[in-house]
Amino acid sequence: MAEHLASIFGTEKDRVNCPFYFKIGACRHGDRCSRLHNKPTLSQTILMSNMYQSPEAALAAQTQAGGLAPPNIDPRQLQEHFEDFYEDIFEELATFGEIEGLNVCDNLADHMVGSVYVKYREEESALAALNALSGRFYAGRPILCEFSPVTDFRESTCRQYEENTCTRGGYCNFMHLKPISKDLRKILFGRYKKREEPRDDRGGERGGAPRDERERGGGERGRGGDERG
Repeated sequence: MAEHLASIFGTEKDRVNCPFYFKIGACRHGDRCSRLHNKPTLSQTILMSNMYQSPEAALAAQTQAGGLAPPNIDPRQLQEHFEDFYEDIFEELATFGEIEGLNVCDNLADHMVGSVYVKYREEESALAALNALSGRFYAGRPILCEFSPVTDFRESTCRQYEENTCTRGGYCNFMHLKPISKDLRKILFGRYKKREEPRDDRGGERGGAPRDERERGGGERGRGGDERG
């Protein structure tokens, strides 16, 4: 019996534990989910919920509320805005320890939009970052951070999105991770020369008090299917 329970833990066959929380550290049902969300007390990975505010998503929400079509935005400006954010938080987060991956969700669902995942090499680094960032602000908004059960982003990522074939768009139940340029990745992760370059496990971020926060004022991977979450 114990072996059977262990084999189905975190899968759709597990009727007790939420498979989507286990795989992506978030669930669209939130506290109303009928299955358990086993939140880790310590992890290599920290989740900062809804942290990245995409200009595209903000404009889309505004125009949709007004019944208008969203305006076209130069993709290069969007990428520049994102990479400025990415570099800013990477440098801040890196003050707490070596970063193995920094990932930002491009999903649109409320429980995933703009969420940032940072995976450290050591759990102690993640703990230091969590303690330092809790209660702080970025771009005038509080940083909401917690330990995440996700340590293998290959199991959390939508393969169809990477292949530009996901039919669920921004409301896919698996992670759509915003990419950064190879040049920026080399600059940020190149400091860890003795370590193998990260496999989009997947990206990187800063640590400490991000630039804008200095106003402190004090399913399977890629399936993108219709499982719970």
